[in-house]
Amino acid sequence: MRKLGLALLFFFFYFIVQSQTSLVPGNTGYAIPAESYSEKLFSSENGLQNWINTRQQVNYFFHVRNPGVLQIKINAKNAFSGSVINLSINGKDFKVAIPKSTTFRLLNVGSLSIKDTGFYQISISGTKQTNNTIADIQSIELLGTAAKEIHANQKPRRNAASVHLKYPLEDSIKATTFYNEITVPIGADIVHSYYMACGFSRGYFGIQVNSPTERRIIFSVWDAGKEAIDRNKVADSNKVQLLAKGENVFADGFGNEGTGGHSHLVYNWRAGEKYQLMVTALPDSTSTIYTGYFFVPELQKWKLIASFKAPHDGETLRKLYSFNENFVGVNGQLERKAFFGNQWIQQENGRWVELTKAHFSYDATGKAKDRIDYGGGVENGQFYLRNGGFKESNAQFGDLFERAATNQRPLIDWSKNADSIAQSIKDNELIQDFIKKTNWKPTGSKDGVYYEILKEGSGANVKVTDTVTVNYKGSLLSDGSIFDQTKDKPATFPLNRLIKGWQIGVPMCKVGGTVRIVIPSAMAYTIRSRSKLIPPNSVLVFDIEVVDVKR
Repeated sequence: MRKLGLALLFFFFYFIVQSQTSLVPGNTGYAIPAESYSEKLFSSENGLQNWINTRQQVNYFFHVRNPGVLQIKINAKNAFSGSVINLSINGKDFKVAIPKSTTFRLLNVGSLSIKDTGFYQISISGTKQTNNTIADIQSIELLGTAAKEIHANQKPRRNAASVHLKYPLEDSIKATTFYNEITVPIGADIVHSYYMACGFSRGYFGIQVNSPTERRIIFSVWDAGKEAIDRNKVADSNKVQLLAKGENVFADGFGNEGTGGHSHLVYNWRAGEKYQLMVTALPDSTSTIYTGYFFVPELQKWKLIASFKAPHDGETLRKLYSFNENFVGVNGQLERKAFFGNQWIQQENGRWVELTKAHFSYDATGKAKDRIDYGGGVENGQFYLRNGGFKESNAQFGDLFERAATNQRPLIDWSKNADSIAQSIKDNELIQDFIKKTNWKPTGSKDGVYYEILKEGSGANVKVTDTVTVNYKGSLLSDGSIFDQTKDKPATFPLNRLIKGWQIGVPMCKVGGTVRIVIPSAMAYTIRSRSKLIPPNSVLVFDIEVVDVKR
């Protein structure tokens, strides 16, 4: 009796294992070629629908944890008889005739032996269609011993999980610059991908593949407040303000993922080439100015992307990170990969610090285990991230990566920038307009710097190598706002350490005299976000009284 009970128990356990069923929803497939945005090829209710192109293959993916026998069934329908589809898996093909039906019917496909664990792909193609229709497929059912604990995405979101590198930074470090280098390998530059290099608590900066014909450099900063969708609902006091942008850079607002200020440059960056990106932060007690710069390799010059003033901030750069994102799910089966190397931050005191550690993490899609094909680590001295491709994961949430230090801090040459010629034309137009509108009569000009002797001095001539003692007032030509001035006593500077405009304009004046100089941005701070009161590419006006000089 006991033996009979054990036998029945064994038979019951064997039956349960053999009857294990896993479901692959029909709306989690990937079409080759991919469907367009407007094409409704997949739906939550019907799965695969409106499939009419026999040249369009549809692929489904799942992960096997237990090798064994795998039986395949398919829930399909077609309002007309005669359609035939072919299912291919692991080198074996199955032909299935779709019977006439207006409701989904479970059709037997066949079975095969699965010998290894890992990801598998089911490819479905239409070999015959009727009335311009192949089939609607609601789901694929997997049964048998190999179906036990199979993993397959159960949600209609077909994007690969976003993966991140988070760079630990001590609270005592006040970072005003974050520099990073990014390389996307050849073949990993997939459409609908954003490879973000310089992320921080209020924004992000990276390179994107928008379409087969368009790529962008994107820099965005979030508004204050909690509005996640509609920027029109954000109070003006919470909105970031655009202060400046580079030539041919588009700038506007954004919503639907938080709200904020957006800027992008359409630029045909190339896979296999290294790109350098840098973000700076200028905080005060209530706000922070964030500015993004992109190094254009073919010009060997830095380019301003945009500068935004973020309200309700007042902090330096914090919560630094990078990521790979697949922002449209029509090709989430393709692997994306990017290398991130030579990360540095600059502190308020000017000291550069190299970042050699990063923690791995992923988004809600990864946390929910909807997708388990992701990874990261260190390769050839660089951090890397990968997502999509239905390949085995090699990293888990929280893993710490550490790369070898390069000891090669960035060397930034602000004297040259990618927009210098175009900006020079704009500056000159602004100066000429100022001269015309104010009827200003400058004494002369040199190298684009205009000057007027307001008071003739009787003392010595000023030389560039002198240390000068001066009273001065500095303002913006654009709106006349004062950004700096002496008050109770004069200031003393080595003249050859000041901006080029001073080195040109001040020697036009003698000791005891006063000069007004109008300085184009190339002779001032160029594209630098040098001060919270001086936006990049600003034309400056100085009234300078030369009190004394020291040779």
